[in-house]
Amino acid sequence: MSRILNFASLAAIALTATAMLALTEPSQASDLAAASVAPLVLPQIVQTVEPALPAPLLAPMPNGEPQATPEAQRAVSLAALVAATPMPDVIGEELHCLAGAVYFEARSESLTGQLAVANVVINRVESGRFASTLCGVVYQRSQFSFVRGGRMPPINTTGQQWRNALAIAQIARDQSWSNQAPGALFFHATHVSPSWNRPRVARIDNHIFYR
Repeated sequence: MSRILNFASLAAIALTATAMLALTEPSQASDLAAASVAPLVLPQIVQTVEPALPAPLLAPMPNGEPQATPEAQRAVSLAALVAATPMPDVIGEELHCLAGAVYFEARSESLTGQLAVANVVINRVESGRFASTLCGVVYQRSQFSFVRGGRMPPINTTGQQWRNALAIAQIARDQSWSNQAPGALFFHATHVSPSWNRPRVARIDNHIFYR
């Protein structure tokens, strides 16, 4: 700004000198003006704007697996958050067990229903009434019908259902979206009627959840 004001002042002085010279003889005024007043050239001011860098959606966790950042957590829907959650480069055993439970128990359910199933596994670990690890809960005897002979069936890891299950497992693990069956430790399909004397938490899609 100071540079522009200085050039403006010089221009004003030059114009004043030219006007005063015009009062003398025309020939002298023209010669003096041409000799004493140089063309005024104002420098071009160019403003450089650094391009904004996009904020990362994911930040690495200590174990190398991605964790949803606040930007991802502010997604407008669970579907948007699932879409913003990438496939990790390395899938740890615990995450694989949790995603496998979601895949086999709820891959045909809504994302909300899948998240509720994932949270049942996590709630069991935290309850102290089941195994102390995700894999321990999933492989606990007579708990999940898809586990046969202590093994998980093969998974089509190239399909969208596995990608959704893996994203849901990460979201449940990171607690980055509200669970619609809070505190649930059990669930069953709506087409069966076990004689459970447990507090009912919610019905989501084709599953009923209990504490």
